[in-house]
Amino acid sequence: MSVDLFAGILVNDYEAALSWYERLFGSPPTFIPNDAEAVWELAEHRYVYIEHRPGRGGHALHTVFVDDLDDRVEGITDRGLKPANRETYANGVRKITYHDPDGNEIGFGGTPAQL
Repeated sequence: MSVDLFAGILVNDYEAALSWYERLFGSPPTFIPNDAEAVWELAEHRYVYIEHRPGRGGHALHTVFVDDLDDRVEGITDRGLKPANRETYANGVRKITYHDPDGNEIGFGGTPAQL
């Protein structure tokens, strides 16, 4: 069975969001289907997209679980974005959360830190 995922994030200011998500993901969009959307492929058949919908932005909550959390966060920091929150759960799983210009939340989770 094949599963494709398109996780949408509504934004008020498309240009500000486009710039911010390029820094978050470390690349320009994988494709731009129209003048109101931009799409990044995070892994095969797994996409995150922004869509310009004024007055509707700021309510998304997404978490992407990755196997390179520390390197990814370092890269994001090098591109000028700072986490809004860092959490470590009782089982050692970590989550680093960012807020885009509209207040949408996107987090990156990872396995316990290697000692």
